[in-house]
Amino acid sequence: MTLPIRPPFPPMEAQSVDEIPTGPEWQYEPKWDGFRCLVFRDGSSVELQSKSGQPLTRYFPELVEAVRAVPAKAFVIDGEIVVPSDGAFSFDDLLQRIHPAQSRVQKLAVETPALLIVFDLLVDAQCGRNARRHHRQAARPSLSLRRPQRHAEDQELSQRGLRGRRLPLQ
Repeated sequence: MTLPIRPPFPPMEAQSVDEIPTGPEWQYEPKWDGFRCLVFRDGSSVELQSKSGQPLTRYFPELVEAVRAVPAKAFVIDGEIVVPSDGAFSFDDLLQRIHPAQSRVQKLAVETPALLIVFDLLVDAQCGRNARRHHRQAARPSLSLRRPQRHAEDQELSQRGLRGRRLPLQ
């Protein structure tokens, strides 16, 4: 199977606006303090791509294995790689994960395992569709995606400036 989009592929980015949009159709998320990542899964092949289009796959073997464990076999998701530390996400610990020595990469994968926070399903090849153009609910069971228990959907987070370097885990 061949995915309709392949790396490098530019992720969607936020745009700067003068005023925060309001209304029930808007959802807000905190700044996660991680690496933006597109995940391409095509059978057993998994590729992690940075926001700038660079490969991240070799640095996060635990994420590659987690993606391979997902029942769906072909998809592209957009998310953020984070490293939890002391009840928050640590950008410093995340930066340490980008290391040239494979032995160090493996050691850090065990000592400071990363998580992937998924934002969006871009391609669901199981349905043969570009997921951005179709309702995503049908894809959730095959991807085992669930809404987080605590989701920052109100504009209050943005208005209160909760975009700090360390966000408490809930």
